[in-house]
Amino acid sequence: MAEKTHQGSLWGGRFAAGPADALAALSKSTHFDFRLARYDIAYSRAHARVLHRTGLLDDSEAAGMLSALDRLEEDVLSGAFSPWHRTRTCTEPWSEACLSAPARSSEASCGPTGPAMTRSPRWAACSCGTTPASSRLSVMDTIDALISQAEAHPEAPMPGRTHLQHAQPVLLSHHLLAHAWAFLRDLQRMVDWDRRAAASPYGHGALVYSSLGLDPQRVAEELGFDEAAWNSIDGTASRDVYAEFAWVAAMIGVDLSRISEETIFWATKEVSFVTLDDAFSTGSSIMPQKKNPDVAELARGKSGRLIGDLTGLMTTLKGLPLAYNRDLQEDKEPLFDAVDTLELLLPAVSGMIGTLTFHTERMAELAPRGFALATDIAEWLVRQGVPFRVAHELAGECVRVAESRDVELWDLTDEELASISDHLTSDVRAVLTTFGSLTSRSSRGGTAPQAVAEQLDELKRQLQPLRDFIATPGALWDRTGSPDRQPLSAVSSSHSSASPKRPPSPRVRRRRAAAAAAAAGLVVLVVVVLVLQQWAGRGEERPHPTELGYPRRLLRPTLPRPRTLLRT
Repeated sequence: MAEKTHQGSLWGGRFAAGPADALAALSKSTHFDFRLARYDIAYSRAHARVLHRTGLLDDSEAAGMLSALDRLEEDVLSGAFSPWHRTRTCTEPWSEACLSAPARSSEASCGPTGPAMTRSPRWAACSCGTTPASSRLSVMDTIDALISQAEAHPEAPMPGRTHLQHAQPVLLSHHLLAHAWAFLRDLQRMVDWDRRAAASPYGHGALVYSSLGLDPQRVAEELGFDEAAWNSIDGTASRDVYAEFAWVAAMIGVDLSRISEETIFWATKEVSFVTLDDAFSTGSSIMPQKKNPDVAELARGKSGRLIGDLTGLMTTLKGLPLAYNRDLQEDKEPLFDAVDTLELLLPAVSGMIGTLTFHTERMAELAPRGFALATDIAEWLVRQGVPFRVAHELAGECVRVAESRDVELWDLTDEELASISDHLTSDVRAVLTTFGSLTSRSSRGGTAPQAVAEQLDELKRQLQPLRDFIATPGALWDRTGSPDRQPLSAVSSSHSSASPKRPPSPRVRRRRAAAAAAAAGLVVLVVVVLVLQQWAGRGEERPHPTELGYPRRLLRPTLPRPRTLLRT
């Protein structure tokens, strides 16, 4: 009876009958997680090698399994094996080798939802059938587009706004770089996230680690992880790293939405700050004159989708007890959708930003209007010794008078200024210009041309480590984007011998270099202490202080000699 329940499943022995069709349909996930197939296969290769090292597979079985996995991957790539196969353990030519008796006995270490590689947070958030660096690279492209526009308009003024009202003049470059800094932090979060995602859950199963003597740390390094997870329950049940990536993706969506909203506003006829490039705008099927900011509007809309992915995942996780629960089958689709959405959005938004035509004359004309120089009057009064509370009141009075006459602040006569306060002499006109307002804000973070130039240099400096990180090839994939196979010759004739390992990841190499440098420094320190000790022992012996007449009670206890310190 039990044999009939094994149709494509590895748990049928416990049951007298197979699952109902409705349960089978509900449980199915291959239609969305098949994009993990090549990662599953890469994991299975590492699994086969560790089984061989522990003696659970002999040479011929290991070689046969690796060869079968290579054929399976070819079938996946060609489409001969697809998510619409009836089961995961099928009857194709590679199936028998993959499901040999020793392999079946060790399959339990993979866990209830397939190989642990598919539950790796490093994969699940970034790959989605593409290289892990794709989303990071697109964020960098968006930053580069903002930097390019800032460098093209280094001293173009525009109205700075609060509450969408004219506030103070700022440089267009300063405003664009504000968005660039936000995307920089998004990239930094991705890099920081990658550090926490670099723990492999290999071998943890659904609760505790296998008793088969496998080597999770070695497999982790072989697959490009920094280390194996330290707690099997945490390794198999936690999805906080998934949620963290979903939050970073949602934050990127929010940042894209904010600059998109501004672009929509800037492109209106009433504002006319920008003209959209034809390649990144659409028309209307009814109104021939329309040029619609569809890229910006879709970015604004899809940010809600990214927030929804995060909210859905968090809702799935919020009530789960330890350890594994089948609810976690739902952990991948939100991440797939988040990455797919970003990979659509980021190139479109970076292209839209990079091709915007800014109407700097229009922006300069409006920069000081709307009484945007009122703060400059108040700050000028403060420099003349007027308390800010009083200066604020006097600047507000200037605005009231100018508004009553329907003029701007620089149109007020000397007599009108003097009637408001004796402190308001004609010298105040030095700050009643856009140029004067901009150049007066020259401290760090300010909008003066020199301050913005320094800000741009610092932004580029902080971007460089991120560029280096993005340029680092993935640990699991080679530079061509193909799985990094180890040849069949990697299977040694001895069970205890080591199969060739992948080179350690850059982070592992840096840690090892730092440890070596620390060890070398410690050796140098010990040598210096020993030399000083020998040097201090030379010469005549000094008399003890008590021999010189000092009362013993005033003398502090002598410190132990350096050799004693070294021993302790």
